[in-house]
Amino acid sequence: MTDALAPPPYIGVFDLFTIGIGPSSSHTVGPMRAAADFVARLGDELTAATGLAVTLYGSLAATGEGHGTFAAVLLGLEGCRPDDIRADEVAARTARIERDGTVVLAGGPAVPFRTSDIVREPFTVLERHTNGIRFAVTDAEGAQIASALYFSVGGGFIVRDGAAPTTADATAVPYPFASADELLTLCRREGLSIAEVVRRNECTRRTDDAVDAGILAIRDAMHECVAAGIASSGVLPGGLDVRRRAPGWHDRLRAEDPDRDPRFWQEWVNLVALAVNEENAAGGRVVTAPTNGAAGIIPAVLHYAEQYSPAAGTGSRDDIAIEFLLTAAAIGALYKTRASISGAEVGCQGEVGSASSMAAGALAAVLGGTPEQVENAAEIAMEHNLGLTCDPVGGLVQIPCIERNAIAAGKAINAAKMALWGDGTHRVSLDTVIETMRQTGRDMSDKYKETAMGGLAVNVVEC
Repeated sequence: MTDALAPPPYIGVFDLFTIGIGPSSSHTVGPMRAAADFVARLGDELTAATGLAVTLYGSLAATGEGHGTFAAVLLGLEGCRPDDIRADEVAARTARIERDGTVVLAGGPAVPFRTSDIVREPFTVLERHTNGIRFAVTDAEGAQIASALYFSVGGGFIVRDGAAPTTADATAVPYPFASADELLTLCRREGLSIAEVVRRNECTRRTDDAVDAGILAIRDAMHECVAAGIASSGVLPGGLDVRRRAPGWHDRLRAEDPDRDPRFWQEWVNLVALAVNEENAAGGRVVTAPTNGAAGIIPAVLHYAEQYSPAAGTGSRDDIAIEFLLTAAAIGALYKTRASISGAEVGCQGEVGSASSMAAGALAAVLGGTPEQVENAAEIAMEHNLGLTCDPVGGLVQIPCIERNAIAAGKAINAAKMALWGDGTHRVSLDTVIETMRQTGRDMSDKYKETAMGGLAVNVVEC
């Protein structure tokens, strides 16, 4: 296998937007991918495996229980992938593993292992990234057959320690860009929108029709997640007794706003964000956008574009979604390559902040903004998410995560509107604010980076 899951030189729309399961891209999706990748690499050595060891480090160990990490690791070892496993299958397979006390390594033998056998080292932060996970298998004599260390670096991306650097060439796409300034220069020189730049790059990997079909499949998965969140009631798992609000809010909105009066736009945006993140918190299927913890922001702002923008009355919703997600991907790629989208690395500014910035720029594009106005909108949204901490109560992606998505979606819409009232010129560039976010994350206390050891996590009584 190749290291295709590690961040590639060019990050496109299908790298940033992937379909997986909740509640966390870095703590659920990434570990499942890492475990599956480790077993797949064993090859012929797999048949000799009789023992297994798994160690979680840093944030994965600190909040892994509430983020579904343990189940994700077990299922990844059995060959499951986050993009094709169903939520009900997660529960059933995990229960079987706990009952039988064995994990069936993908294509290989059953080895003794349960959740309780996972070693947790929450205070050991490895140099490369706080989200570390080590796997090892041994033979009947106890000799180690193979071992590997992985890092889950945000957004579901994984990196295998010691792997050779990728040989892919960033110039393989016709319009490579490493900064917002370079992206704007490309747009001016070629007379292209940001979405058109990304589309032409994507068309080196897929046909034009396949790009459209893939983006619309992502859009449809977002819509399906919203529908699932609206249809599901009850209390979210984890012990905080957080009740799902989306079904009740939906009923109330349908009664108070049957004709979709624009006055209620914010209530509908809030509903979409809540529905997605409640479904994510329940371990449902969700689009990583660019992470699971921030998955409700882009669908919520896309909903605004589809329902309330002038383009909604003049163009097709398919066209809106395609332009929106292509533009958002360009902005998200800048955060991924120049800073981080990992809450465990830079706090929630890297997750909710990045998603809000992506959504703001994308909405500005759909509303007819120039590339400069799009860049301005993205900058405004992130500038006012700088310093946002990641302090989940109980280590669960519920408080403050669910409401935070709704608030950030509103920020994104406001940022887009503010940018469109200007001509694109502004004092602080997107590149500057991304670098500021990176530095802020570096300086932020570790207890505010997805460890549940500071902030709301220690000040809110859980019972």
